[in-house]
Amino acid sequence: MTTLEHVGAPHSPGLPTASLRLAPALYAATLFASALLLFAVQPMFTKMLLPRLGGAPAVWSVAIVVFQAALLAGYAYAHLLARTLKPAHAALLHLAVLGLAGASLPIGIAAGFAAPPESGVVPWLVALIAVSIGLPFAALSASAPLLQSWFAASGHPQAKNPYVLYAASNVGSFAALLTYPFVVEPLLTLRSQAWAWSLGYGLLAVMIAIAGLLATRGMPPARTEAEQAVPPPTLAARLRWIALAAIPSGLVVAVTAHITTDIAAAPFLWVVPLALYLLTFVALFRDRPWVDHATAARLAPIAVAPLAVGLLDDSWLAAIIVSLAAFMALALACHGELYGRRPAPARLTEFYLWTSLGGVLGGVFAGLIAPNVFSGTYEYQFLMVAALVALPGAWVGGWRHAARIAAGAAAIVLVVTVSRGAFLRLGDATHVPLQVGLLAVGALMLLRRDRPAEVAALAAIAFVVTELWRPGLTRIEAVRSFFGVHQVVESADGQFRLLYHGTTIHGAERIRGADGAPTDGRPEPRTYYYFGGPLSEGVAAARAARDGTLRVAAVGLGTGSLACHKRDIEDWTFFEIDPQVVRIARDPALFHFLSACAPDVPIVLGDARLTLAASNQAYDLIVLDAFSSDTIPVHLLTREAFAGYLSRLAPRGIILAHISNRHMELGRPVAAVGASLGLVTLRKQDESVTDPLQELRANSIVVALARDAKDLAGLKNQSGWRSIAADSEVAAWTDDYSNILGAVLRKKLP
Repeated sequence: MTTLEHVGAPHSPGLPTASLRLAPALYAATLFASALLLFAVQPMFTKMLLPRLGGAPAVWSVAIVVFQAALLAGYAYAHLLARTLKPAHAALLHLAVLGLAGASLPIGIAAGFAAPPESGVVPWLVALIAVSIGLPFAALSASAPLLQSWFAASGHPQAKNPYVLYAASNVGSFAALLTYPFVVEPLLTLRSQAWAWSLGYGLLAVMIAIAGLLATRGMPPARTEAEQAVPPPTLAARLRWIALAAIPSGLVVAVTAHITTDIAAAPFLWVVPLALYLLTFVALFRDRPWVDHATAARLAPIAVAPLAVGLLDDSWLAAIIVSLAAFMALALACHGELYGRRPAPARLTEFYLWTSLGGVLGGVFAGLIAPNVFSGTYEYQFLMVAALVALPGAWVGGWRHAARIAAGAAAIVLVVTVSRGAFLRLGDATHVPLQVGLLAVGALMLLRRDRPAEVAALAAIAFVVTELWRPGLTRIEAVRSFFGVHQVVESADGQFRLLYHGTTIHGAERIRGADGAPTDGRPEPRTYYYFGGPLSEGVAAARAARDGTLRVAAVGLGTGSLACHKRDIEDWTFFEIDPQVVRIARDPALFHFLSACAPDVPIVLGDARLTLAASNQAYDLIVLDAFSSDTIPVHLLTREAFAGYLSRLAPRGIILAHISNRHMELGRPVAAVGASLGLVTLRKQDESVTDPLQELRANSIVVALARDAKDLAGLKNQSGWRSIAADSEVAAWTDDYSNILGAVLRKKLP
């Protein structure tokens, strides 16, 4: 490997002393500003997309892949400029490109992308992002390698290691990601954010012009000879760069999807893994790294072990913290190895080009390929094992030794898979032995942490076992769509069948009695939909106000449990965004709610905000029951969304919003939205279910809204329903403004 010390930039006699002294500060400040804008626009623009795509976590996954592709395009363009043009010409051309990209400002969604198609959502989303923001993003991306290459040629004494400027760039990225959810999002509307970003873009262009001027005055004439003295990297070196960049890049997409599934598709959660990812560059791309490479390699197995053996499955907060710690340790290990294999400055832009390609490949695997190949989020576990394999020392014994370890792990996995049925038949008798076995595997991972290949094999075994072994549940079917992972499972006693979206139950049906005999007749709704629960009371109150018949719009289908509240003479319509949910609910081999209670009920496919608004009917009752795992998509709770619902609500009609959530307090934002539209709001927090496992009933929180208090009289007189007024400290959410973090804090710190 060619080290940095082999090639240094000679002092340039043409650069004034004052300019020479100011050059590092100017370049660092410009890189900081460029990265600040580059990473502030990512959560800002992606938040603009959510109302069109149901608030799915996959929106951010796909967006990150497109941003990485635009980054690669920017790096390729920078590499081309650095290799073919003098700095003076390169600076002029780059300023022209920035000006062309600036003509598309302020940032917004391009025309022609009003609503996603029923199929092919991912290509549509990729095209939307590319057309709307691709050029400004790629132009900004090119600034980092270009500025570093100009600094390397400036003649400054520090120019022999321009890679340290990459740390300054990542400090800007890190600052953008931290300030966006905690400062920018709570204080500014999206429109204000877009205009502020445009102003920053203009200021950056001025800074880049000054930096380009310094580069043209300081270019040493011997640069071409210096470049020729550095041998090109070998194919093996380039492949290592790609692999070491691809694994953390894929992991940042996978871990983000993992931790956002049950909370919210929200910028404050998106940015945490990405900020940690960038922090690893800040920590390592410097003369004196914050974390020793060997230390990071030793820490990685310690963080992965509890995740591999499922030790934290019962604690979401601990699981998120350890997941992020493991991700950061693995990213530090990979990026430390990457920095150790960096080439001389003359090959700087090529190095960034190949690492950017690795970033795109990792993102494409985790964000685009895996969701279409795997029925679960297995890319997360796969990439953790791959990162362990990339640790220093994993290949010390040679490929034959690694192959023997891999073969042994594969044999154990095969045995576990084949014997899965026998374990399931044994039921509870296998719980303790399997738990003991998994704990032993975790302990062995810690004991052998200095042997990465063995740790990776043990982690792979543990991940397979924990995936196949689900205590108390038998998997019937698992399917993955753009909107999440759906699993149909049966309870261990065979009495109930359940639908999970992520880790949250979205409906349950009794299929056998306690004696094992199959049930027949009209199924009884369970979980949140049980007769006598808040949703049931809301339907009954609306029916009483309409002389016994209803026209109902139900947003969110699940298993179709709500359909069994329908009377034969009533007109009900379901609105569902996920085709896989519709298929599961309609299949009588899985659930019977639709086939038994409403076999001919129409189901409108698409985002309910768009499809409901496009309906030509007026509804007496609109039920909002759309969830992505445990989370209601935020865009369904904004002022604009409720204005759309009101346009379809008949006189004296009622809106019922199911807002149960483990992580967010949503009653006050909904009340604020209702007050802003002149609506009366009642809320009930159900506490009647004391043993949810007995009959699979669940307590819920439901809000009812109507134009007049008289329309809610039927609920006002029932137990538990209370008026809820707008809170002056909680603003109404809009498409332009929402405060997810505040909702989380109110739930966790009431």
